[in-house]
Amino acid sequence: MSLSVPSASSASAAASTSGSSSSPAGASSSSTSTTTSWFSGIYRGKSGTAKLSKSASVAGGGGSGDYGGGPIKGKNQFRGVLFKYGPKSIQVAFKTGEYKQQVIFIGGLTDGLLATDYLEPLAIALDKEKWSLVQLLMSSSYSGFGTSSLKQDAQEIDQLVSYLINKENSEGVVLLGHSTGCQDIVYYMGTNAACSRAVRATILQAPVSDREYKATLPETPALIDLAAKMISEGRAEELMPKEADPCAPISAYRYHSLCAYMGDDDMFSSDLSDDQLKTRLGHMANTPCQVIFSMGDEYVPDYVDKKALVNRLSKAMGGAEKVEIEHGNHSLSNRVHEAVQAIIGFVKREGPSGWDDPWS
Repeated sequence: MSLSVPSASSASAAASTSGSSSSPAGASSSSTSTTTSWFSGIYRGKSGTAKLSKSASVAGGGGSGDYGGGPIKGKNQFRGVLFKYGPKSIQVAFKTGEYKQQVIFIGGLTDGLLATDYLEPLAIALDKEKWSLVQLLMSSSYSGFGTSSLKQDAQEIDQLVSYLINKENSEGVVLLGHSTGCQDIVYYMGTNAACSRAVRATILQAPVSDREYKATLPETPALIDLAAKMISEGRAEELMPKEADPCAPISAYRYHSLCAYMGDDDMFSSDLSDDQLKTRLGHMANTPCQVIFSMGDEYVPDYVDKKALVNRLSKAMGGAEKVEIEHGNHSLSNRVHEAVQAIIGFVKREGPSGWDDPWS
């Protein structure tokens, strides 16, 4: 399925967001129900009744009404619950709404909370549909990406999903990745971890090649050679010189993963063959998937045929839904309305599918 989203005027986008903001919060959520969700019951076996979060226990009626006026208080001000989902100090997440269905946002390199402009209107739109928006911090968030890996990210994503199942009585999640967060989703869905079966759908927003962008920088070839040499000498976790990445310390392994041909992070490059793309992305066909591609993405080199690339990525993932946003930049900060429109439409179509019999 392919969708083309025309650019909306700034006025219409602002009107849409404003209209959403003024809407009252949704009705009380079922998250305070004492019944056990289908997935938590299966995952925990015969462990008994579902465990509610502290926030759900305290809240009388559930839903965003508990926060007194919806998920957004003002510009860059979210209402919700901040909670720990794992043992590390960085492993915290923020959730708007007290619903049993969650969209988990996974940001890219250097990202953390409030990573993209579309998260505010998205939280409002999800609240209307009785979905919560969850933003997580991982070991790789902010400047931690250089000493982390896709494998570690996947483990921490699994811990978050497990928390939502066991503590929040989740009925399933949708994973929304931005930039390198798309690689996290692809890697996680390939692990076949028990909790990954709670993922009802995935959304890849700006799945672009870190390698192809880095290749436009003159210092990259020599640094790739240095990283490969360090790895061969058993120094994969040692740090590269500062010029390898001005944003954060980065290990030889992670630099090679991001910048080298067929490195672990190399999933969306235009020069990969169809067979290579299918090998890396083919398992995504097992779950409904949407690819949102910005046709004006500043991190995609000019020589790349964006339309051809998104077609090939979709095909490699078994016919994933395509959304091409004309003139959109990498984070869609200039096409917020179109981003929310595409995400919400997909969540409404694909999010609930299979929940009555998820193991069929």
